[in-house]
Amino acid sequence: MQPRPTTGQIIIYALGQFGWALASFCVANALIYFYAPPEDVGADFPAFIQGGAIFLGLTLIGIIGFGGRILDGLTDPLIATYSDRMQSKMGKRKKLMAISVLPFALFGFLVFYPISDSLMTNSIWLIFVVIAFYVSFTGYLIPYTALIAELGHHQDDRLKISMFISIAFALAMICGAQIYGIQESLEQIYTCAEAFQAPVLAVSMIGLVMMLVPIIFLDENKYAQQNSESPSLSKAFSRIKGHRNFKYFVISDLLYWLALTFIQLGMVYYVTLLFGMEKSAATSFLELSFVLSFLFYFMIYYLNKKVGKKWMMISGFMIFIIVFGLIFFMPLLGIPLASMFYLFVVLTAYALAVFGVLPNVIIADIVNEEEKRTGQSLSAVFYGARNFMMKIGISLANLLFPSLLLFGKSLENSTGVKYSVLVAMVFSFLGLFIFLRYREKELDLT
Repeated sequence: MQPRPTTGQIIIYALGQFGWALASFCVANALIYFYAPPEDVGADFPAFIQGGAIFLGLTLIGIIGFGGRILDGLTDPLIATYSDRMQSKMGKRKKLMAISVLPFALFGFLVFYPISDSLMTNSIWLIFVVIAFYVSFTGYLIPYTALIAELGHHQDDRLKISMFISIAFALAMICGAQIYGIQESLEQIYTCAEAFQAPVLAVSMIGLVMMLVPIIFLDENKYAQQNSESPSLSKAFSRIKGHRNFKYFVISDLLYWLALTFIQLGMVYYVTLLFGMEKSAATSFLELSFVLSFLFYFMIYYLNKKVGKKWMMISGFMIFIIVFGLIFFMPLLGIPLASMFYLFVVLTAYALAVFGVLPNVIIADIVNEEEKRTGQSLSAVFYGARNFMMKIGISLANLLFPSLLLFGKSLENSTGVKYSVLVAMVFSFLGLFIFLRYREKELDLT
């Protein structure tokens, strides 16, 4: 029986979360902004790839983002199984993380570095770097998240680890959001594209350094409780497919990522076109919501013990529904835009805290319960399945969002932006409906 990880080791582990979240921030949040920017708000990027609809109302940037995620997702089962079966003196998880970390950070920058004046050449280049980015992203993320259950072999540690990595994630979002403000200040001396690429490069380099921290300093062999016996790929997925609770959780989680990605992709559009603010207000929104979420983390930590994870998750979905509903009906409510802006900050902060802390704990509970029942380690496979569904959600959002923008993304016509809000509200409602079928009491966590 491995000793429980110290607080210092948990912090070291959480710094890896800060690193991967920061290194992936720009691709996850600003890909569409860079290649299909909002009109009339100072985002004067040149046309790097073909714009507009190219097939059934879908855009090229939407198809590239969707296709990259899907192709990457197909590698998830292989990487998860490989990670579960890997043996290494440095640690079975850390080895694969070490292999993936440099290409992950490098391609995260190259996504925003077109290499030609030719739209066709840039499109081919973008397809290549997006796929390479997501595959290396998976190579780091799957073994990293598998450590949540392996380091958290005590339930209190699982909640503590999840809270620390949620704080790290929030800090990464705050730091990543600075790219918009930095871009605005650098536009005085650089072109719009160069002013954006500079902070993207800085974010990638800082992310790389932070991702190296757990690889170098985490004592996986001492603190991670790992079972060398793992089933084959087909048997592992047969077990996952037959796990009722995990099935309902992961489908609702997919819908959550759809809604969340609409917020992330749409933030610049919402603050500039619906609230009439400068694009730097997107930075302010993310800063305030994630800082405020820190306070909610501690509240959720204690409320979870009172009411349970299920009801806390339900409250998160309900808040998302309210947020999107208020944005959509905002013109009819007659509430001052500044007041609405700060109301959204508070509500979004709570939802981000709920979904930041609890899903990883839920999966870790399932992993530990399954290992007690079968004696086999499936940590990476469960987290890999969750990552795959997460990528499906993010992929669909990246496919749908730019197509909705075709209905209007200017100050004179923001219809497409409003449609995106309505669609995100529907995703949140469906996520709530499915998660209601999750039964927390089925887990044996003694």
